[in-house]
Parts: sequence; C-alpha cells; structure tokens
Amino acid sequence: MLQRGIYKWDLVLLIINSIIGAGIFGLPSKIFRLSGPYSLLAFIVCAIAILIIILVFAEVSSRFDRTGGPYLYILESFGPFAAFIMGWLLLLSRIFNYATLISLLVIYLSVFSPIMNQPGYRYLCIFLITLFLTIINFIGVKNSTRLTNIFTIAKLLPLALFIIAGIPNIDPANLTFSEPPTTGNFATSVMLLVFAFGGFESVLVNSGEIINPKKNLPIALLTGAFVVTVFYCLIQLVCIGTLPGLASSEKPLADAAAIFLGPWGGRLIAMGAFISIFATLNAIVLSGSRLPYALSNEGQFPKLFSYVHPLYHTPTTSLVIFSITGCIISFAWSFIAALTIAVIIRLFVYLFVCASMIRLRKKMQGSYFKLRYGIVFAITGMVITLTLLYSSGKSDMLNVLICAVIGLLIYFGHKNFQGRKKQIKP
Repeated sequence: MLQRGIYKWDLVLLIINSIIGAGIFGLPSKIFRLSGPYSLLAFIVCAIAILIIILVFAEVSSRFDRTGGPYLYILESFGPFAAFIMGWLLLLSRIFNYATLISLLVIYLSVFSPIMNQPGYRYLCIFLITLFLTIINFIGVKNSTRLTNIFTIAKLLPLALFIIAGIPNIDPANLTFSEPPTTGNFATSVMLLVFAFGGFESVLVNSGEIINPKKNLPIALLTGAFVVTVFYCLIQLVCIGTLPGLASSEKPLADAAAIFLGPWGGRLIAMGAFISIFATLNAIVLSGSRLPYALSNEGQFPKLFSYVHPLYHTPTTSLVIFSITGCIISFAWSFIAALTIAVIIRLFVYLFVCASMIRLRKKMQGSYFKLRYGIVFAITGMVITLTLLYSSGKSDMLNVLICAVIGLLIYFGHKNFQGRKKQIKP
C-alpha cells in the first residue's frame, strides 16, 4: 500500500515543477525560429488551449483517489483495452520526456565545462544523475516531495531575476510584427509548446499518495497553470527583446542573461536550468515509476511491478526498470526527436481524457468538482488536440504508431500468458 504524503501546497509546487522543466530553457529559440516575434502569440494561444484541457482534467481527476491518473480515467470510461493503450503511451511519454530533459541538462552543464560535450562524459553524467534520482525516490515519497519543493523554489528564483533584470533592457526594435509566419509554422510552434506547458498530467498519476486528492487536485492544477503562464510569456518577451541571435541559440536564456547581466548572469541561468531540469526529472521518475505499478495492480502488467518495499512503501521494481529504460533512451535519442514523440503522445492522452469526461458524467455520480459547461470544454479540448495532432509530421506519427503496436503485443502477450496460467492451475 502506497503512503499518502503529498499535501496541497506540495501538490501546487509539484505541478509547477512538472510543467517548468527543460521546455522553457530550450524552446524559446526554436519557437522564435518558426514564428519570429509572433512566438509571443504562440505562447498565449498554447496557454489558452492548455487551460481548457486543464479545466477538463480538474473535473475528471476530482473523481479518483487511487494511483494511476489518466490510465484510471480511461479504464473507468472505456474499459481495460483502451486503458492499457493509454497507460502504455503515458508511460512512454514519461520515458521520452526523461530522455529529452536529461539531454538538455547536459547541454546546459557544458556552460561550466565543455568536456560535457564529449559522448563519454555525457553518458557518465546521465547515468550518475539517474542513479541518484532512483535512490531518492526509493527511500520514500516524502523525501522525493521535499526535494521537489526545494528545487521548485530554487528554479523560480533565477527565472524571476531573469524577468526583472531583462524587462528594462528590452529593445522595442526587436518586437516588430511586420512579417507573420506561415500557418504551418505557427501551428508547429503551438504544438511544440505543448511540451513546455504540459507535464501536469503526470502528477495526477500519484493520486494514491496525495492528501484529499478530490479537493486539492483541482485547486493545485489551476494555481500551477496560472503561475506557469505568467512566467512563460514574460520569459519569451525578454528573450525576443534582448537577444538578437535568438533564432540560432542553443541556450537562449543563458545567452540572453549574459548580455544584460554579464557572464555571471549566463552562468546563473545555466545553474537555474540545471536545478529546474533536475527537479523535473525527479518529478518524472516519481510519476513514471507509478504507471507500471498501476498497470500491474489492474492485472495488465506482470505482478512483479506491483511489489512495494515493506519499509519505504515505494514500488521498487517499477522504479528500477523505469530508471534503467529512461537512461538507455537518453543515450540513443536526440533532444528534438524525443521531444516530438513525447508531445504527440501527450496530445493523445489529452484527447482521450477529454472524451472520458463526457462518459464519466453519465457513468459516475457523487461529490466532485463540476465544471460549468463542462461538455463544451471537453469537446473544445478534443478539437484542439486533433488540430495540433494534424500539424505533426508523418514520420513522428509513425514512430508513435510503432510504439502503440509494441504496446498491443505486450497487452495480448500478457493476456495470453495469464490465460495459460489459469488453465494450468488445477
């Protein structure tokens, strides 16, 4: 049995931490390359789209107090087969998010030592960080939550300094909106920003360890979304207004800070990026390791994944295997490749959770947070996710399809194995 040790403000910080990760440290330049100054509008459009989806999640999540998050929502709405596919894709998104974030973390570490650009040192760094995070999460959810709280506050401080010091140095000449981007480039910008604004759904997986999740989850989701939106829009404004070479920058915040704060400012932001990404990696390991546990509890993964350590009350086998897999993917995939797959999977999760809200309103009654005009919000959320999925590349969609097929093989293979075990028993 997992232990409830996540309180309301722990949850708010956990959600902020899960959203503010690598995205805001790596994407401002890539979005600017696609949409120019109109990237500010892309941030606002994506924020509105994600807010609609978050409102849907707020209602749906308030009905559940068990570990599993979106996997459980789909299970209750559409049955075990659809739930397994969604749980599998959500697990993969956590793994690919981990690979994306830890790759960018090593890039920012190169600010302090160029040796991090060498493959051998990169792999060693990834391994050691993964080992440390695995140990922290093994010794209990309270320890992991305390670490997350400290790192979330620590990551917001340099970002706040970046905004406060950067706004007076903005050059209005950089904010010209004379040449709008193509519709395709703008749509791609919004889709990629889903990576920066997403991540909140992973926290919902830990409902079985949250104090009073039915009450605290909706409040924490909306509070976290508001704080993140304000930070993101102001950060992009400062990047555009202070960094002339924004489109070609690999470390946009560090490069911009070096201009208006000097070399120490660039190093400060690089350290802030390290803390931010490290904290988000911790949140990913915390939530990602619970997904195999939830699947195992429902009989859709081997029983060994539901093993809980008797002293620390953590899903040990699930944690270790998640960490090993995330580490291997980090070695093999590039930042952008892992990011794109994670975004597409995330959009599928949003699509199905919006659909589940419509079904749950008919199926599950009782006390929960009820969103006014909820069906309208759910349908709007589905339209938004389908539009963004349409703008994704064919090769990226094919990679996600291959991942889904692998999941189907696991599902039917495990089901067949379980059937044979029942036949063998006298």
